[in-house]
Amino acid sequence: MKEKIRVIIVDDEENAISIIQLLLESCDDIQTVATCKNGYEAIDAIINQKPDLVFLDIQMPEVNGFDVVRRTRHAHQPHFIFTTAYDEYAVQAFEIHALDYLLKPFDDDRFYQSLERARTQLTDDQ
Repeated sequence: MKEKIRVIIVDDEENAISIIQLLLESCDDIQTVATCKNGYEAIDAIINQKPDLVFLDIQMPEVNGFDVVRRTRHAHQPHFIFTTAYDEYAVQAFEIHALDYLLKPFDDDRFYQSLERARTQLTDDQ
């Protein structure tokens, strides 16, 4: 049996975390190792949990999603899928090599397309 994809979900809105958790529950190859409500928690979780994939909100108080990527870059660099309600950050997200950019509210099909992209990339990385 292959190892599960280790995932962290980061969003300052509990409902957004719950939606992603619910969508991931049907995926046997996914293990959610942490959920974080702010950038500080995310930095700590990424460094300590060493996930393969992070679903990361951009606009959060004090430490935004881009700050999280910058502050963890040298410790551990998972793949990032940004989840945000703001389309104006898309170019910046891809400039830092985001795997995908999910614009809230996203539908189930779009979410699973993004997850499949992550699976493909993680397989290619091996």
